[in-house]
Amino acid sequence: MVIDPQELAVPGLYVEGAVRSVTVNAYERNPQARQACVDHYGFDCAVCGFNFANAYGTIGEGFIHVHHLADIAKVGHEYQVDPVKDLRPVCPNCHAMLHTSKPSMSIAKLKTLLKQYTNG
Repeated sequence: MVIDPQELAVPGLYVEGAVRSVTVNAYERNPQARQACVDHYGFDCAVCGFNFANAYGTIGEGFIHVHHLADIAKVGHEYQVDPVKDLRPVCPNCHAMLHTSKPSMSIAKLKTLLKQYTNG
């Protein structure tokens, strides 16, 4: 007999932690390309300017996401990436916002939206 967790639901209590299998394609990232990107641009977010080391001290040193300007999943095959032309350092919040649209939003558009909503 299989019990549906929804049948056991108690208002105000939420069940989490069920295991499920998911199959996805993972696209390999080159760690040397990432390093070349941050060597060139540094660790400030290309959208908002946030820097983890400035905000969190030593635990934030060297922390930043790196965004592919062209969606790597759209390319669909191995290709040569130019770390200066094709990649930008972005904080996790801005990275998530860039990927709210498909294809991903441009950095320039997100900068415009950020200014619009933070400066009135």
